[in-house]
Amino acid sequence: MAILFLDFDGVLHPEHCHESKHFSCLPVLEDALRKMPELQVVITSTWRLQKPLDQLRKRFSADIAARVIGDTPRFNTLVDVPSTLVSYEREAECHAWLRANGMSYLPWLALDDRSWLFRPFCKSLFLVDGKTGLTVTAGERLLDKMRQLL
Repeated sequence: MAILFLDFDGVLHPEHCHESKHFSCLPVLEDALRKMPELQVVITSTWRLQKPLDQLRKRFSADIAARVIGDTPRFNTLVDVPSTLVSYEREAECHAWLRANGMSYLPWLALDDRSWLFRPFCKSLFLVDGKTGLTVTAGERLLDKMRQLL
């Protein structure tokens, strides 16, 4: 098993797009995930701050929604953040979720469009261009990266 930490804005649709385009890139992600049934999904998107997990799951196809196992805690609620992660909120949230769920030993990948939320050269970050979201070409690269986890 491995974990995919998932952002929405800039990944599942272009950043700052009209809401009619929300989740327009989701089919690309779902296609990749169907080829990697060992991966479970944890939501890191700020959408988790406005909507309960059950509502967020409804955005996904039923088979993928069943693999959405949680969402990360808010950075401002974390205790004992290692000094190396204090300036990298999203990466700290990912590590905190792994620790809280007894999964720190698992390989993981974060799918995001904001590099500054992670330490420079973070090997667990798969960066997407926020202007386009997850394109088919990026989806193929993502699948390769996911395969390397296992």
